[in-house]
Amino acid sequence: MATIEQLLKAKIPCEETGIEVKRSLCDICTPGMHCGLNVYVKDGTILKVEGVENYPGSNGKICTKGACTRQYVYRKNRIRTPLRRIGARGEGKFEEISWEEAYREIAGRLNEIKAQDGPEAVAWFTGYSKWYRPWLHRLVHSFGSLNYGTESSCCNTATGMAWKTIAGRGFRGDFANANLLIGWGCNTLIGNHVVARAHLALKKRGGKVIIIDPRITPTTQKLADIHLQIRPGTDGALALGMGNTLIQNGWIDQPFIDKYVHGFAEYKAYVSQFTPERTQEITGVDKDLIIKAAHLYATSGPVAGYFPSAAVTHHINGYNNMRAIMSLEVLIGNVDRKGGVVPVYPSLVYADGGFPTMERAFLNDVKPQNCRSPIGSGSFPLWYALTDEYQAMTLAGQIREQKPYPIRALGAFGMNHRMFPQPTEMLGALEKLDFIFATDLIMTETCRYADIVLPACSSLERSELKVYGGGYLTCTTPAIPPLYQSKPDTQIICELAGYLDIEDDLLKSGYEKTMEYLISNLSVTLEELRAAPLPLKMKEAAPRKPGSLREKGFETPTGKLELYSEKIMQVRGDHTELDPLPVWNESFDSADREEYPFTLIAGARLPQAIHTRTHELPWAKNMRPDPTADIHPQDAKALGLQEGDWMQIIGEKGSVTVKVHLSGAGLPGDVYMYHGYAQADINELIGKAHLDPYSGFPGYRQVRCKLVKGEGAK
Repeated sequence: MATIEQLLKAKIPCEETGIEVKRSLCDICTPGMHCGLNVYVKDGTILKVEGVENYPGSNGKICTKGACTRQYVYRKNRIRTPLRRIGARGEGKFEEISWEEAYREIAGRLNEIKAQDGPEAVAWFTGYSKWYRPWLHRLVHSFGSLNYGTESSCCNTATGMAWKTIAGRGFRGDFANANLLIGWGCNTLIGNHVVARAHLALKKRGGKVIIIDPRITPTTQKLADIHLQIRPGTDGALALGMGNTLIQNGWIDQPFIDKYVHGFAEYKAYVSQFTPERTQEITGVDKDLIIKAAHLYATSGPVAGYFPSAAVTHHINGYNNMRAIMSLEVLIGNVDRKGGVVPVYPSLVYADGGFPTMERAFLNDVKPQNCRSPIGSGSFPLWYALTDEYQAMTLAGQIREQKPYPIRALGAFGMNHRMFPQPTEMLGALEKLDFIFATDLIMTETCRYADIVLPACSSLERSELKVYGGGYLTCTTPAIPPLYQSKPDTQIICELAGYLDIEDDLLKSGYEKTMEYLISNLSVTLEELRAAPLPLKMKEAAPRKPGSLREKGFETPTGKLELYSEKIMQVRGDHTELDPLPVWNESFDSADREEYPFTLIAGARLPQAIHTRTHELPWAKNMRPDPTADIHPQDAKALGLQEGDWMQIIGEKGSVTVKVHLSGAGLPGDVYMYHGYAQADINELIGKAHLDPYSGFPGYRQVRCKLVKGEGAK
């Protein structure tokens, strides 16, 4: 009898082997990707996956994570049934229960707490994946609360906040029509193969590329005409120095500034201190190269900027670093311009398809008007003025302090406590709660602290409504039935709405009806979307005319692009440390530089990893089986370290023991390590108060540390 591998390799039609090819998508990583999948299925079992040719964005390709999809779906630690805790929190002792029992217990406990202390006493949080977020957000609103939080408290939102402060909404690079790409923390050839193709195409047609990155990467090597290898966390100083250079040399668009920009005089006065010499001193980049990059930037337009979701903003000066970067776009008149940076109008779950859906109405129609302020609302006034969720970095503090009101329960969807600084502090806070229910694909450490655990299914086991750039929409069908007793998160949310007996007939009507509502303004049905072999181009999708915001005014207090932020002045109140200008400050923690001479960059990306979700997949784990830090050979020699040795990384907040990998990609003195390893969680070295005062983002990528050979070796 032929093996599965032989059947797949043989040129035998699938119908003769009993193998079906189902169409689905991969949601292991960010919703900006979600590559199309051909799923080979025999007798209800996935045999393998491949990319789908001509699929929007991914166009037949999948990444190393997507190649692990079969292992991801059939992983051993899948949650199979609803569970009730019978041991101590974190002990991992559960008993199997029915969905009916689980729903009744969750609804009973949450409604009891709501009656006693108000709906705000229940916090809700969602991590990965992100596809169901509008449904959970609506559930929280219908429950009567604004206490909806997400992992975006440390991913992408700060970048969006910077754009909103300057221009009133998000913007992105128009790579297809640009002559030059400037990429800040840009390593798309490793981290985002969909965007990487656009960058490669720009280069192929003769475009120029400037990359700013502390490391030498495949992207700097293959794309960059100029690589500005800065010290970590000095992006803002570089941008301010480039801004001063542009102004002093007359390389700016003065008519554009006069007509569309607010605060130029204040900005010009501030950046005058960032001479090429001082900028070189701060960033480590030669002043002549800075001037050369500024000239290329100013004279090669239009310029498409690449602004990463986290690399720049994972510093305690990250928001202002990003705002300084975006200010350069303003100086050369590159905003709302074809081939420059163009506005983003999200259609559904962050994705801009070029057409509207009913998502905003879906959330706002039930948004409570008379409820207490969300968790942590006094801590980061700019965050709460620009976002519609609580800053999750304040969650543990309010649980512990119970001020200004108590948090007694948590609904945790895909929550990973290791995304927080000092993650054991988050677990300590969870222990204080009266009730926790968790929903996830796998038994995570957070789930082990829950009273009730619910099994969710993967993207291959559900139907999903998904938007893609360029005007595309799809609704998938399950490639296989949900494994075990798992359900889609959206089904769990809609069914839970019924047991909570909230006043929300639409949510209680079920997932199918809510999807129909979300596309009710479009000339397409779910049946048509499901029947189509590929995502459909929406008739409502239309190219947006560049310059429309210039004509009608930007969505800021002044109606102009604000280099001096009136929004910050409106909301800062007693937080006078919030400056209306994109000022630069050093981003280190308070540790003594002499005792801790190295710079730790936590969270440096690996192509096979996404947080902790792929750490235990055999294929992915084989690429880096042990927690490993990258250090410069020069530093290794001074410390007597060699490739594969064990060493301790020690900071003010703790230490971890890891293996050494020698790499000349970074600068001497810099230590790079990926996060989320249970046996060596680098986030334990990041202080819980090491937060950006504007965004609340943790400073993952810049704390001081020291390295010690061999101690604690395993």
